[in-house]
Amino acid sequence: MDKHRCGWCVGDPLYEAYHDLEWGVPIKDDDTLFEFLILETFQAGLSWITVLRKRENFREAFDRFDYKKIAGYDQDKIDGLLQNPGIIRNKLKVNATVSNAKAFMDIQKEFGSFSDYIWGFVDGSPIKNSWENYKHAPATSEVSDAISKDLKKRGFKFVGSTVIYAHMQATGMVNDHEIHCFRYEEV
Repeated sequence: MDKHRCGWCVGDPLYEAYHDLEWGVPIKDDDTLFEFLILETFQAGLSWITVLRKRENFREAFDRFDYKKIAGYDQDKIDGLLQNPGIIRNKLKVNATVSNAKAFMDIQKEFGSFSDYIWGFVDGSPIKNSWENYKHAPATSEVSDAISKDLKKRGFKFVGSTVIYAHMQATGMVNDHEIHCFRYEEV
């Protein structure tokens, strides 16, 4: 018998694997939090599956999401990224990735880690929602509003409340698995 999954991922093997293995799992290491933050910023205005299908290309193009390297990208590197057909070639988002890497490291200096900073908004523990259907989950929350506002104040770009809420879902800060999904209790 097939496992019951959240409705948003059903039917696409890549989506199902992402759902089953990653989505909603609490992540507290800075490297992975940065990767998800960057992928979410590229997703703004697009579907997540579009980004997911290009994820490996992003990893290769952006030095495996090494924020220390990305913070030092020069114009030649940025121009090269904008010519890379394997990623989403949005000039504003590529430039934002570089400035976000710098702002990310500033937060690390101030808080000890980005994880301590962002998880502090939820007191270090995931918010557990109880949705019968994924369509009932909100696109934003008071917490994502607060994080978005604070990140923008710190110089981040493409971090609106919807992007941040998606980041919270992906990194397990909020459990928005459907209550009948086999992952609901696991994460």
